[in-house]
Amino acid sequence: MTNIDMKTAAKRGGTTDDCPQELRLANQLCFPLYACAKEVVRAYQPLLEPLGLTYTQYVCMMVLWEEGEITQRELGQRIWLDSGTLSPLLKRLQAKGYVELARTPLDVRVQSVRLTPKGLALRERAVSVPRELVSCIDLPAEDTQDLYRLLHKLLDTFRS
Repeated sequence: MTNIDMKTAAKRGGTTDDCPQELRLANQLCFPLYACAKEVVRAYQPLLEPLGLTYTQYVCMMVLWEEGEITQRELGQRIWLDSGTLSPLLKRLQAKGYVELARTPLDVRVQSVRLTPKGLALRERAVSVPRELVSCIDLPAEDTQDLYRLLHKLLDTFRS
């Protein structure tokens, strides 16, 4: 290292040789996962903007387009959100007229989330979003399938 490099490293708190391998960003699995997730969400923004949805709202709506009605707890489990994050998201979707929230008759502690006709109509406008996003990702189909399989395998380890 040159004198200048040593001074710069000293100002940063040490040299790269001092940094343990376990703490190097290049050796972290979490960082490329984080960066890819952030970039994928960013790629969705212009596709979801005409629908008036954020990415998280879109994920929520996808479950409702599949199910029609689901408990808030089940929805949270499906999209990996806790009730503190999911409740305000659902209130915003309710304010837009896409969902109805109601307590179930059998147990008032359980909240049901139901798709409205307006929410169902939004599905027709959203059907092109996945195709448009895939066209933004330059990966062979086999790699995409492998990535999907591995990510779900990883997620499964957090559920156990």
